[in-house]
Amino acid sequence: MTDDQAPAADGVRRILLLAHTGREGAIAVARQVIGALRSHGIVVRVLADEAADLQVDAAEGVELVSESDAVEGCELVVVLGGDGTILRAAELTHGTPTPLLGVNLGHVGFLAEAESEDIDSTIDAIVARRYTSEDRLTIDVSVHQGKELVASTWALNEASVEKAARQRMLEVVVEVDGRPLSRWGCDGVVCATPTGSTAYNFSAGGPVVWPGVSALLMVPISAHALFARPMVVAPDSVLAVEVLAQTQGAGVLWCDGRRTVDLPPGARIEVRRGTHPVHLVRLHQAPFTDRLVAKFDLPVEGWRGSSERRRSNAQGAPSHKAEES
Repeated sequence: MTDDQAPAADGVRRILLLAHTGREGAIAVARQVIGALRSHGIVVRVLADEAADLQVDAAEGVELVSESDAVEGCELVVVLGGDGTILRAAELTHGTPTPLLGVNLGHVGFLAEAESEDIDSTIDAIVARRYTSEDRLTIDVSVHQGKELVASTWALNEASVEKAARQRMLEVVVEVDGRPLSRWGCDGVVCATPTGSTAYNFSAGGPVVWPGVSALLMVPISAHALFARPMVVAPDSVLAVEVLAQTQGAGVLWCDGRRTVDLPPGARIEVRRGTHPVHLVRLHQAPFTDRLVAKFDLPVEGWRGSSERRRSNAQGAPSHKAEES
């Protein structure tokens, strides 16, 4: 048992359940999870303002809690939904040791560890504590206007500086480690983590970075400039995007597509490695390569692998295939 899996001070195992109630089947899966966990003596919490949607109440032995104290004393947060729901759950656990276990009810679900058809084995793993926790790098984001700090926030996937008006480009100058790098007229700039490299960063043409790599990414969006390539920098670097004072119109900062800050001309956005990582549950140690193949349905027909692997397969070892995760 790890520190993250240790029981609460009163010895009771508690798990917070979050679900995307707008997804088909989420309520049925949520009730299945609640019933199974309670049958093993595990207390299940749900957010009080979501209890009606989940068709549960305190009379069923479910703890109804507010967002402010939802994860206190919880061993785990189980998330039923897609990446958006997992990002919402990360807002509740950020700064705490409580890990997230995502069960994908959406489309790609890159942050999820299990699929909906794996729910029975996932419940078994939770009950038996057959899981580990993996730290994921986050970013801390600050917005300055002149000498004044006007906003502070964070992100697990990315912070994107974007134009607020469709018809106007954003004029920015970007900086790395206190030195100016380039000036762009663009639709925006994405500053991402390795975890976020398969999200907005990927759509913007940035590189896929394995989550075991410590790094920060900067990717311009539709930049009109000779030098406008995706960049990967050291994890302790500080990235900055300055909205030029002569920019016509304002910009907007988006963090994980959930939190926004308006950016007037002259605003400066600084991005650095986050103080607090987010903890994601792992049920098995499938290589990230297999996750990419499974999630993006990549063609790998014809792959033979090393001669050593072929010999192992011939002796009865399981052949390599992309593992659904």
